[in-house]
Amino acid sequence: MEDLTLAIQGMSCGHCVQGITNILSNLKGVKVDQVKIGEATLGFYPQTITPEEIVHTLEEEGYKARLSVEVV
Repeated sequence: MEDLTLAIQGMSCGHCVQGITNILSNLKGVKVDQVKIGEATLGFYPQTITPEEIVHTLEEEGYKARLSVEVV
């Protein structure tokens, strides 16, 4: 499992935090560590899902996401 931090725009409240948590939790190969307004930290299995696929999923839900730091 590799660690990933995402910067996420479009979050403004606890409802957004819960929504992002649910979206990420439902992705196969992703383990959510923490979601707060503007950021999500998670673990992922690169054999199962890529950071780009995670970002794309969030963008499909109306959020603007980008890799905050390099994949560790």
